[in-house]
This record gives sequence, structure tokens and C-alpha cells, in this order.
Amino acid sequence: MKKVISLILLFPFLISQTFAYGQTGHRVVGLVAEKHLSKKARKKVLQILGNNSLSEVANFMDDVKSDPAYNHTHDWHWVTIPDGMKYEQTQKNLNGDLILKLEELIQTLKAHNLTAVQEQENLKFLIHMVGDLHQPLHVGGQDDMGGNNVKVQWFGKASNLHRVWDSEIIDGKDLSYTELASFLDEPNKAEIKNWQSTSIRDWAYGMMQFRPQIYAVAADGKLGYRYSYDNFGTIQKLLMQGGIRLAGLLNQIYG
Repeated sequence: MKKVISLILLFPFLISQTFAYGQTGHRVVGLVAEKHLSKKARKKVLQILGNNSLSEVANFMDDVKSDPAYNHTHDWHWVTIPDGMKYEQTQKNLNGDLILKLEELIQTLKAHNLTAVQEQENLKFLIHMVGDLHQPLHVGGQDDMGGNNVKVQWFGKASNLHRVWDSEIIDGKDLSYTELASFLDEPNKAEIKNWQSTSIRDWAYGMMQFRPQIYAVAADGKLGYRYSYDNFGTIQKLLMQGGIRLAGLLNQIYG
């Protein structure tokens, strides 16, 4: 796989606030999706990606954040829907948002009229953004940058709520992405059908239900084993849902 040369090491502050599920989580979503692709879709997707797996390209959209050519994509990683509101009622981000751009990407890919380069890039975006949508804090409801402004201590070290959900709970398990994917509970056929039958907006609304659970943080902001225990099961289910739903989209587009 050709490596994407990024400026991440030079400008970590530009990207540290919006990583979703970290690299491990995104790769898990990709791996789960691969296992649920139809034969036809798998063949076509691998062809488009130059025989790179979904897991290999799942972090492309984060890798290129510090490239000025991709500045226009920065706001595509998240969406704000306040409690009690639907997406249609919200004030829209003029730069686009996670829901709007996912819906556009799906329609663009379904048209099958892109150049090979355009299709590969759009497919990489789709893979990443479905993962983003299944990290609940990427569907923000408060004026706190999706939990980035909620300062906490994770096992005694300074952190924030977004980072805890992006990566720190997962990284605390010390599992590779293949190990974590293998530990997820496989849904039955009825669950798969149900998860794949709903819309992008329904998926976003589903993330909003976790807000009370996510923000259940003591006044001292100290988080550790208890918080991880209470929430890791939710993260595992959302990783599985993200992969299943990504596979469903790819099967629609290429199957």
C-alpha cells in the first residue's frame, strides 16, 4: 500500500481534536465491513482501492487533514443536532457536515460516472465517515466541540471526553484491530437487516441517545476503570454497527 505522506507530525494540533475512534476503531469498522460484502461488491471495491483493504484505507481522511488541499473536508467529520431536534431543523454548516456529505457521497458513487482517481478518493471518504458517524460525539449536541472542551483526567492524565471515546477506552484494552474485531458479538440476520434498512439520519439520531451515558462524568472529571467498563460494550456494538452498515452501503453501490 502506498503510504500517504502527511504533515501530522509537524502540526499535531491541527488534527488532534477530530480523530474518530482513532486508527484502531476505524480499521475495525473496515474489517467488519469486508466480512459482510457481497462477492461482487468485494471484487469491485478491491479493484477501486488498488487491492488495498478497507482497513488499510480507513484512516485516509484523517491522514490528509494537514494537507491544505483537503481543508474543505475538515467539517465533514461531524454534525451538530441539539437535543429534541431533527437534522432538518438545525442551522447548517456552510462548509458541509457529516450527514450532508455522506448523503452526497452515496449518491455520487451510485451514479458511477467518476474518474478512477475520483472514485477511489470518494470511496475512502465514505469508509471513514461511516466510522465517524458511529462515534457518538461526532453527532454533537452542545457547544463543547463534541466533548473536546470537556476536560477530564483519564487514569490521572489530562484528556478530554472526545479523546476518551475516540481512542483511550479502546487503546486501554491493548488489542490490535483484528483482535478487537474478532471479539465483537456477531449480529444475527434480522439485526443485520434492521441495521442496514435505516437511513444516515436515523443512524445519527441513534447516536444522540447515548449522550446521558457519555456525559455521566463526576465533578472532578476523573475517569478510569469504571467509566471504561460502563461504556466499552457500547463502543463494541457501535463498531459492529458501523461495519455492518458500511457493508450495506457498499453492497448497494457495487453489489
